[in-house]
Amino acid sequence: MRSPFLLRPLTIIVMNWFLNRLRTRRMSAANTPFAAGWNPLTLVAMASLWMATVANWPLWRALAQLPQSGSLRGVLFIAGFAATVACLTGLVLVLVAWPRLVKTVISVFVVVAAVAAHFMGSYGVVIDPSMIVNVLQTNPRETRDLLDAQLLLSVLLLAALPLVWLWRAPVQCLPATRQLGRNALALVVLCFALVALVVASFADLSSTMRNHRSMRYLINPLNSFYGLAVVVVEANARPKGPLSVIGADAMPVRSAGSKPPLLLLVVGETARADHFSLNGYARPTNPELAKLDVLSFRDVSSCGTNTAASLPCMFSHLGKRAFEGRDRDHENLLDLLQRAGLAVLWLDNQSGCKGLCDRIPNAYAITPARPENPLPAAWCGDGECLDAALLHELDTRLQALPETRRAQGVVIVMHQMGSHGPAYFKRAPADRKPFMPECTDTALQQCERAAVVNAYDNSIAYTDHVLAGAIGWLKSTSASHEPRLLYVSDHGESLGENNIYLHGLPHAVAPRAQTHVPMIYWQPETASPAAGCLVGLRDMPLTHDNLFHTVLGIVGVTAAEYRRPLDALATCRHP
Repeated sequence: MRSPFLLRPLTIIVMNWFLNRLRTRRMSAANTPFAAGWNPLTLVAMASLWMATVANWPLWRALAQLPQSGSLRGVLFIAGFAATVACLTGLVLVLVAWPRLVKTVISVFVVVAAVAAHFMGSYGVVIDPSMIVNVLQTNPRETRDLLDAQLLLSVLLLAALPLVWLWRAPVQCLPATRQLGRNALALVVLCFALVALVVASFADLSSTMRNHRSMRYLINPLNSFYGLAVVVVEANARPKGPLSVIGADAMPVRSAGSKPPLLLLVVGETARADHFSLNGYARPTNPELAKLDVLSFRDVSSCGTNTAASLPCMFSHLGKRAFEGRDRDHENLLDLLQRAGLAVLWLDNQSGCKGLCDRIPNAYAITPARPENPLPAAWCGDGECLDAALLHELDTRLQALPETRRAQGVVIVMHQMGSHGPAYFKRAPADRKPFMPECTDTALQQCERAAVVNAYDNSIAYTDHVLAGAIGWLKSTSASHEPRLLYVSDHGESLGENNIYLHGLPHAVAPRAQTHVPMIYWQPETASPAAGCLVGLRDMPLTHDNLFHTVLGIVGVTAAEYRRPLDALATCRHP
């Protein structure tokens, strides 16, 4: 009966001891700041130095290759630039230098830096806003081709090892006001240091950034976060809601008794014009098209250097400059053609239409037109198909379009896999590889450059075969339609020139290999305009800006947006 009364004072004594002990430990932690672990600012400083030096090796390699870098002044500039990058990174991370945030944010920065360093260092690409868009729109199939042992090793060395230490390190917990004061002081110190570094190296820094503009997109990982911020801001800058209508007055115009037009518009992928034998390339990459009466335009420039940038731009009526500076989004060429009453179909064998086909009939080539007639097994595997799949049952797809629209005209867009890298060796079947040996490694820098070129040229030769097959199908429709084919690639590709692979460099500094694209036109021999006139157009300078207006001219659609001077075939067509 007495035990509860005896336990009460014991409980009070134990609780008092526990509270006193807790109070003592808090006071000890407050009075001895380094006893409880690493201060968040220290972790920020260490992470900033790690990323500015080790994780920025592609930047330092690029700077070291500049002629002026061999002098003492050049070495001092690189050292000062490294300190500047560390200060910039630290300025961002100081904002999250709090015990519960710092490890998570640093981890994100370090992982992004490791992955970006691998791709910039291995392929010679840079990370700018357009590349961020490309990354966000990359599908799992494309991602798989980019995964290799070197990426794993880069992430292991540049991210995994330092992060293991980071997450094992204890973090010091100071009172919020004290940590805030330290963070504010760190911001002030970093700002002064940054200003001093920029002033001290201003002449060299401004000259380097002006003459080598791509360098700014090598500053890792700030380039990735800057690019993402630009993409987000631009996506929200234009008003939401319905797209601005174009072609409100669009209508088809053709002479009485003529057959409706049928245009096969083939959008190539990653094809560069100087690897087409039709344009003077020494290798026979176009053996089948060379036997057909085609017109190959030799001087065509792309709107962008990646699919995400080029595809929406080339189907716009605005042109490159106005499209990139637009304050609102508009409908595209396909919307206008459909509004004019034509039957329009988008057939895709790649990563999608980037929103262009959202309002028209569309299908993936991997999905057969009739389930009972699947694609040949040799054409498809691992979730992707060879471009021959685009030609499978085209008659069935054509007949499935509304009859009333087919009577006005048909435009079928075929979006190729083409020469999409780095797995060029996958873009052609084994029996259509005239150039051997070829590189079968997605880490292109590990192959002999000749083998990389062989694999790429095999993909061009296979595109030649597919286009010849498309022309063969078009000829079979001549009884009911006036067939035409127009082929143009979205952008080019670097194949190891100056240690640059793939594509995606900013358009202003991209090599011609990434912006010089092929454009091929075919029509029946007896069709108008006359073949003799067309031959005279092959060296005319063109850009993707001409595509919108050239297509309208081919299919005979009038609209307020049509500009005859931008129609590549207009001078050979009766006014």
